[in-house]
Amino acid sequence: MGFKCGIVGLPNVGKSTLFNALTQTAAAQAANYPFCTIEPNVGDVGVPDPRLDRLAAIAKSGQIIPTRLTFVDIAGLVRGASKGEGLGNQFLANIREVDAIAHVVRCFEDGDVTHVEGGVDPIRDIETIETELMLADLDSLEKRAVNLEKKLRGADKEAKEQYDLVKRALVLLQEGKPARLVERKPEEEKTFQMLGLLSSKPVLYVCNVEEASADKGNDFSAKVMIRAKEEGAEAVVVSAKIESEIAVLPLAEQKDYLDTIGLAEPGLNRVIRAGYELLHLVTYFTVGPKEARAWTITKGTRAPQAAGVIHTDFEKGFIRSETIAYDDYVGLNGEAGARDAGKLRLEGKEYIVQDGDVLHFRFAN
Repeated sequence: MGFKCGIVGLPNVGKSTLFNALTQTAAAQAANYPFCTIEPNVGDVGVPDPRLDRLAAIAKSGQIIPTRLTFVDIAGLVRGASKGEGLGNQFLANIREVDAIAHVVRCFEDGDVTHVEGGVDPIRDIETIETELMLADLDSLEKRAVNLEKKLRGADKEAKEQYDLVKRALVLLQEGKPARLVERKPEEEKTFQMLGLLSSKPVLYVCNVEEASADKGNDFSAKVMIRAKEEGAEAVVVSAKIESEIAVLPLAEQKDYLDTIGLAEPGLNRVIRAGYELLHLVTYFTVGPKEARAWTITKGTRAPQAAGVIHTDFEKGFIRSETIAYDDYVGLNGEAGARDAGKLRLEGKEYIVQDGDVLHFRFAN
């Protein structure tokens, strides 16, 4: 399990350039005019994790299989998208299908790349997109509230729970605040997610800066960082132009290029880490001579459900998991060393899998 992240933003902010770099493809057409991406392009990429390479080296694994991450390049939204402007209805529907939003914000000046609003102002751009998502949610919830009110007359318990959440969301949206800020109990989360609200999606702001600011950002990106902190979102600084140049280099040359421009790693790594944090995801590993493989789960997942990510039969017949912490596996040079040192633990159905755990599941057929 990875996650599906929709890349959104106004036209000409660098969305498709970033998508091409992240997926190392030319599937998305990057052009200096709105709506160059009509159908959403989908890119599936491996999640880079140095821990997986280290584990594979110790176990002498024949194959390394990283966990996967899906990016969806969604065409540029414009003011009025919630009312269908600029093919807005189609684009909003695409956003509804993703787990999180990577909101690319233009944080660079360039006279050769036109801005749909006439000038660079990242906070205004963020608010334009956010407003369109909230207006679409308002329209959806107002219609839903009418239908739920009819069901309430029949003492429908499920309708009451939905109605309470709808009313709470409507109050926030009418105040100009996104639905993700709705206060809710853990037991209400599933019902809330079923409302399918666009402005409830977790947001990662991707500040697209000029090449010279790729390491520390600039005044534009600093404003976005403050905004992200205030609303509990994540934000990263990347230069889509640099990322597109890195993407076409052989792996052996990428590090030299990064060293030359003073960057420790590609922007993809930062985007993924921020996305993981945003969605509360962690990684566990299965390691053996045949393959070393990474698996992604939500933080707080118990061992049987983690096993189910590999195969549903593993969850159904779960008996126990042989568990070694990553540091113990590496420090003791593999499974045999960890076992001899008493660091291989047998965990049952209530065990909550930790980030970096090396697991071997026992299950009944």
